[in-house]
Order: sequence, then structure tokens, then C-alpha cells
Amino acid sequence: MAAILNIKDLKREFLVGSQVVRALKGVNFDVNTGEFVTIMGSSGSGKSTMLNILGCLDKASSGEYFLDGINVKSLNRDELAKLRNNKIGFVFQAYNLLPRTSALENVELPLLYQSGISHKERQEKAMHALEMVKLQDRYDHTPSQLSGGQQQRVAIARALVNEPVMILADEATGNLDTRTSYEIMTLMQELNQEQQKTIVFVTHEPDIASFSSRTILLRDGKIQRDTPNTAIRSAKEALAALPTNDDY
Repeated sequence: MAAILNIKDLKREFLVGSQVVRALKGVNFDVNTGEFVTIMGSSGSGKSTMLNILGCLDKASSGEYFLDGINVKSLNRDELAKLRNNKIGFVFQAYNLLPRTSALENVELPLLYQSGISHKERQEKAMHALEMVKLQDRYDHTPSQLSGGQQQRVAIARALVNEPVMILADEATGNLDTRTSYEIMTLMQELNQEQQKTIVFVTHEPDIASFSSRTILLRDGKIQRDTPNTAIRSAKEALAALPTNDDY
């Protein structure tokens, strides 16, 4: 299977005052098309720095990063922005939805940066993305009319609308309770297994990582462990096994 993402000897250094902080110290890994990878690490592990580089929001000090065959380091600012919009679907912990805008209009947003797409085509693509996250019947609701889990589903639909090569999720279940987290992970597993979506999911929660096919553990700017998950948990089954309110 072809690698969609290649990271080779990646280093990132920051100058803080007169001190050099080495956030990433020579990181190497690939992600293949259709993989579901979680990146874990405690605060200060280099996880956020890695996420910013993977999302083309920051550049490495040295080393190589290829996304879908494109050398990210060689791109200028405009080219980076175009690559981000076309190749990466972002899902954030805080949803980042426009508050006074409907679910459909929120999902349409990434398409506004693409020329040559008509208003009708934008709406159709956005509606299809909402169908993929099973929220088509809430298309006209604003974020305040949706639960936290529904808002995150809108954010996932927005990430899917451009048909990116990779979904990059940053603590996407961090603001959600266990039941809603498992609902989101059920959706992520469905997107990965049924739609063959490549997912890189940054989390600090081991139970969330257990739903992925592989976990990369960062510590002090290095990969401490990169292991395939031989016993992938089914989020759907984990959700069904949770006690209901009646059981308390």
C-alpha cells in the first residue's frame, strides 16, 4: 500500500530567549493510504509541534515531509495554504464552527476557497458530507441548536467536504463525555473502514487510541514507540457496552 505521508529525520528547533528548544529530535515514520493512526504523548512530548507540521501550519527546521508525494518543505506560503485546503481535513477539539451560520454553510466553508465551484455544487457537496456523518436532517441548525457531539460531526463533515487525502484530528474528543466520544470514534472507524479514509488522530487518551490500527508514542521530541494495534477495539461495541442512565 502506498504511503500518503512520509516523515524523514524531522527536527524542529525554537529559539526561546537565548536558549534553543529542541521540540522534535529526528522523527521518522510513514502513514499508508487507508491507515488509522493515533499520535500520543504527554505535554512537552512534541505532539503539538508535530501536529502543526503535519497540518502545514509550521515548517520543520530540517528533515523531510512529503504529503501525497509533494515535498512540503519546498512550498511557499500560498502553495502551503492551497495544499492545506485541498489535501487535509482538519478536526479540532473546539469544533471551530461559525456560531450564527447553519451546519450546511459551515460545511461549505472550505469550498469557498476553490474557484470554479457553483453555489449549487457547493451545497450538494456539503449535503453529501453531512449525510456521511448522519446529520443531513440538521443541515439548517446553527451550532447553538446542536449538542457537542453533533457540532463535532458538523466539523468532521467540513473536514470531509474537499475529499482530502488525510483527516487530521487534534484531540477531537477532548471536550466530549465518554458516550459522545465513543459515538465520534464509531464514526471515525466507519469513515476509515467503509470509506477508506486515512486518519491521523492526536490524543492523550489511551482508550481513544485503542480504536485505531496503530499508535505512535512521542516522548521528549522522539518516537518512543510505533506499534500496530493487534486488537483493535470496536467503538460501536464499546458504545453499546456503556451503562445507560437507567443503570446508575
